[in-house]
Amino acid sequence: MQLTVISAILVAILSGVFAMQNNVPVTVNFLLWRFDSSIAMVLLVALAIGACVIALLTTPATLKRQWQLSRQKRSIEELEKTCTTLRSRIGELEAHLPPEAAAEPPPYVGLKQIILGRGNDPSDAS
Repeated sequence: MQLTVISAILVAILSGVFAMQNNVPVTVNFLLWRFDSSIAMVLLVALAIGACVIALLTTPATLKRQWQLSRQKRSIEELEKTCTTLRSRIGELEAHLPPEAAAEPPPYVGLKQIILGRGNDPSDAS
């Protein structure tokens, strides 16, 4: 964005210098119109028309980006609210867990223990 502004200022300065050095009357023919003016005025009008065309061409893309960014910000806010709500709900549910649910899980029973019939007795583990 800053580079665009700097380049626009540079073009304006250069066109002003060009216009000051070439201040002679010119005739411009465009379709059915005929203009008699100084070269400085013709140059400034051409630059203004070019700037308007660029502005008109880039406006839809800029608006689309801004709308998309706005939708994404709203979506992020909703997701953050949902995340906060779910985290608080997890905290509430963990507070209501019975003490035995927090105990150590039962020992691992492998396929060998199941086949040999020693799966339920931890003292048989070999």
